[in-house]
Amino acid sequence: MMDPLLEAAIDARGKAHAPYSNYKVGAAVETEDGEVVPGCNVESSSFGLTVCAERVALGAAVARGHNSFKSMAIVSRDGATPCGACRQIIWDLCGNLPITLIDEDGKRETVMSGDLLPKPFDHRNLAAVDRPIEDPSGNS
Repeated sequence: MMDPLLEAAIDARGKAHAPYSNYKVGAAVETEDGEVVPGCNVESSSFGLTVCAERVALGAAVARGHNSFKSMAIVSRDGATPCGACRQIIWDLCGNLPITLIDEDGKRETVMSGDLLPKPFDHRNLAAVDRPIEDPSGNS
């Protein structure tokens, strides 16, 4: 029997909308309470509007009220790691969690999200947000 997280990511990949790149990606995130939420990439002809599978899965989980996650799986043609934008969102929502990368042949590799984004920009960088911002021109 296959792990439900991996199975959900594999199933989601089959539903990807990738008519431009033909690079289908499926992802699934496991919430702290054990729910598995899938996502797939959805491409747009305006390429900047394309959404990655990882962000679709996490967005769906957040929309369902989840805010604590314990693992993620990502399935792609060659077992690729998440793009930079996804690495940041994964860090912001999940912190350091294991991510299993799977290729079309079933080869698996598990990496930690903190290893993919070793010096993240996060809430610690924003700690000074409530301080007034000074006008660099000297005008108030």
